[in-house]
Amino acid sequence: MAKFETYRDAFPNARLTRKDNGVLEVALHSNGGKLVFNGHTHEQFVDLFHQIGEDRDNRVVILTGTGDAFMDVIEPDGFDFFTPQGYDKILREGRKVLSNLLDIEVPMITALNGPVLLHSEYALLTDIILATPETVFQDKPHFEFGIVPGDGMHLLWPHVIGSVRGRYFLLTRQVLDAATARDWGVVNEIVPADGLLARAHAIADGIAALPPLTSRYTRIALTTQLRRLIDEGTAYGLALEGISAAEVARTMAAQA
Repeated sequence: MAKFETYRDAFPNARLTRKDNGVLEVALHSNGGKLVFNGHTHEQFVDLFHQIGEDRDNRVVILTGTGDAFMDVIEPDGFDFFTPQGYDKILREGRKVLSNLLDIEVPMITALNGPVLLHSEYALLTDIILATPETVFQDKPHFEFGIVPGDGMHLLWPHVIGSVRGRYFLLTRQVLDAATARDWGVVNEIVPADGLLARAHAIADGIAALPPLTSRYTRIALTTQLRRLIDEGTAYGLALEGISAAEVARTMAAQA
């Protein structure tokens, strides 16, 4: 079982703070500012969510970003899409990060402090989603890189907003504003930016006051269907993403 003091400062792209009632706040960042997602954070977040899930003293988890965006910048540093060994690492991490999120057996709240243009599947695996008026959703990088959105996006967006809407969202790179996202069931509340974390903590404090096994087993019960969805479809989706990445690599090599 993990202890907070052993992993609190272990992740350079996650600032962890925990209150006495067991409410853990996880703020994703790069050098104290907005997170820049890359191959190193992709690897790091696998262990981050694993450690959080292994700590039985966590009662509720709040996931948020830093600065003016939750996640809207991705860089290729640390990724290798173009060799079998490199993509094996991406596939393994892509599967584990989602399963480790679901293995966090306490209620989770996402406080979206701004745009979510990549890896919105992290938020969709949590139980309560708060957004600011400035929050927008889009799956931006997959088609920009020329690859399949097979990392969980292909499963969770059709599941959350419906099959027809979800496929349109991914295929057209639709930008979904906060109000529409709330109407479609993606977001629970829209909160002004200066009150976002206060609202998240108010909800979390109420949940943390429940008996520990009640809140823990409720999260487990509520995510049973999500776990089945992720277990059945993530590896296949990532394999398709890898095939498309190989085609991009072949095209790039031919043009070189």
